[in-house]
Amino acid sequence: MNRRSFLAASTVTAITTFLPRQTLGQTSPSSPNEKLNHACIGIGGMGGSDLSNIKSHERTQIVAICDVDKALLTKAAAKLPGVRTYTDWRELLANESNKIDSVNVSVPDHMHTIIATSAMRAGKHVYCQKPLCHDMAECRLLRDTAKEKGVITQLGIQHSAGVYDRMTVQLLKDNAIGTVEHVYLFSNREGISRIEVTRPKEADPIPESLNWDLWLGTAPQRPYAAKIYHPRIWRIWQDFGSAWVGDIGCHIHSSVWKGTGLTVPISVKAEVQESWKNTPARFNDTWPQGAHITWIYPGNEKTGGKPLTVEWFDGMTGKAAANLLPPPEICELAKEVGLKQLPLEGSVVAGSEGWLMSQLSSAAPRLIMRNKSAAKPPMPKLPPWPNHYHEFLNSCLEKKKSSADFSVIAPMVEAVLLGNVAERVPDTLLNWDAPNMQITNVPAANKFLRRTYRKGWELPGLT
Repeated sequence: MNRRSFLAASTVTAITTFLPRQTLGQTSPSSPNEKLNHACIGIGGMGGSDLSNIKSHERTQIVAICDVDKALLTKAAAKLPGVRTYTDWRELLANESNKIDSVNVSVPDHMHTIIATSAMRAGKHVYCQKPLCHDMAECRLLRDTAKEKGVITQLGIQHSAGVYDRMTVQLLKDNAIGTVEHVYLFSNREGISRIEVTRPKEADPIPESLNWDLWLGTAPQRPYAAKIYHPRIWRIWQDFGSAWVGDIGCHIHSSVWKGTGLTVPISVKAEVQESWKNTPARFNDTWPQGAHITWIYPGNEKTGGKPLTVEWFDGMTGKAAANLLPPPEICELAKEVGLKQLPLEGSVVAGSEGWLMSQLSSAAPRLIMRNKSAAKPPMPKLPPWPNHYHEFLNSCLEKKKSSADFSVIAPMVEAVLLGNVAERVPDTLLNWDAPNMQITNVPAANKFLRRTYRKGWELPGLT
């Protein structure tokens, strides 16, 4: 299939030559006994977990799977009798146009937008892994396409369906700590995309099972290198991933974002790991191994009308400079709730009446009141909630918006991606004009808001 002809023409034009049993843009089954026909795009790593969760839904059947690595494809197909397999997602969308209702996009960040947009233009519901997309312009396109096509969408922030995350949201909505004054977000553990690496000088033979050109997709051409890009270390490269904040940030932002009613920041600034900043080969090609990002948000009812400072720390505990780790006064709060140390991942929200400490879906949130004799607000009692994947599939079947619909979650994703931009212009305050999507005081930084797709992989509507 010719890439240019597929992408230059409207996907809808190609697909409406078939008449699916559901109307395009309204593909959810109406009968309570009818099943949702689903296709998985990307089945390695997180894609494998996504496939398992989707498969477990009693009214969903996986009818097609796609991956650029045939070894992964063969392994997954063995557990799905009768499933149709593809190595090229474009062929899947064309051939399965009248046979599927929804897809999940679980591939490296740089390919999210072109796949998800093409699927939505074909009238398919889309579950897309975090951080939704690679850069700011893509985020706007995904948001607008979802609205235009009227499809059901969901960002893959699966922790947000957990009872502890939902408790944090409700406590903030209930003003359990009074007026919100400051937010600290942190992920200070080690991870696979934390390594210090530079681009290999030698090319390795491409495995027979891997279509390297399809894996690169929209990204600039580069030689294949074994164990350095596919399947897991791609996140550390600017061409493919979105830094540690892009990997984990959406998970940790989510509960605070929803609970405090945040919208879009008015400024952002980043401090980064010094060794990364001072090594051109890494600074221009990879992401830092540690960062401290600060956003300023406009005031709202939860903040008493005052601007709110939100800080993100992702230095590795025991290895990072002090400025990339949560401040000592926040770490000390852990002792007040009986912990030896601050959790490696979570949030602390400071309020006029106390602090709310949350771990990433691994323990109930903890309240520390400023008045030690004051009674702590009770933990909220929440109704049962399906896991994040099942919520999306239920939403498709019931034709209702999900809790992480692109239109709802896009501003949060933009804030996270704006943190990526700040990392590439470290130690510089960037004033953000969200309506016009531009940085007003440092025009040179605007080049990081969008990227140029590789020739032959251009996406109509993204200029």
